[in-house]
Amino acid sequence: MKIGILSDIHENFGNLNRALEMCKALGVERLLCLGDLINPGVARVLAHCGLPCHLIWGNNDGDKVLITKLALAADSQLTLSDRTYDFVEIDGRKIFMTHYDDLAQPMAHSGLYDVVLYGHNHQKFAGSAGNCLILNPGELFGYLTGIASFAIYDTAAHTAEHHLVG
Repeated sequence: MKIGILSDIHENFGNLNRALEMCKALGVERLLCLGDLINPGVARVLAHCGLPCHLIWGNNDGDKVLITKLALAADSQLTLSDRTYDFVEIDGRKIFMTHYDDLAQPMAHSGLYDVVLYGHNHQKFAGSAGNCLILNPGELFGYLTGIASFAIYDTAAHTAEHHLVG
């Protein structure tokens, strides 16, 4: 399964919509979002984008009450963690999601996960610790680094690639 990895959207609806179009064109079947929405409208887009999406909090998400209500709506495809980290298992792959970069290396070296995903520092990165893939999709925002990006993780091949938006 191909999974789209998004982070640090920071209210950039244009880049978010372009990334979602690209994800669909590239065969992505679900999304994982690593936080920093800033605007509940971003959660509304994710909740109704046509792909199931699991979201963790970042340090800059905006109105968490409204975002939670959007996730709980009957027609929403958005699920929400109550923390800045979470664990999911997809296609037998154990995936640790965190907003913060300082948790990525220790979790990757723990030997408990196939993939560790992180955001926060806006720097795209792909590396490994043994058999554990470590991935930062970079910022979808695009203004801090000048590069708007997301990543796609393929559970079958256990590979990831970054994609530029814009």
